[in-house]
Amino acid sequence: MTVLIDPPNWPGPRGLMWSHLVSDTSLEELHAFAGRLGMPVRAFDRDHYDVPETVHAQAVSLGAEAVTSRELLRRLTEGGLRRRKRSS
Repeated sequence: MTVLIDPPNWPGPRGLMWSHLVSDTSLEELHAFAGRLGMPVRAFDRDHYDVPETVHAQAVSLGAEAVTSRELLRRLTEGGLRRRKRSS
């Protein structure tokens, strides 16, 4: 079981910086972890949850592995769980 979170480097709603929460094993694992973290379903986007900076430390304390954004993307892709946006 590996849930990963990158640093809150992405500007988003409410003037907060945001992280990505992913699993490199399964979406079921990711959804279960996000549920324990109290993330709403609307925070899920294709292959990750958008997590506000205010929740980052809690995610790590619950067992998410803090990694760089590059490492997160690499492991998500290698795990076969990367889902890209469809082009218009």
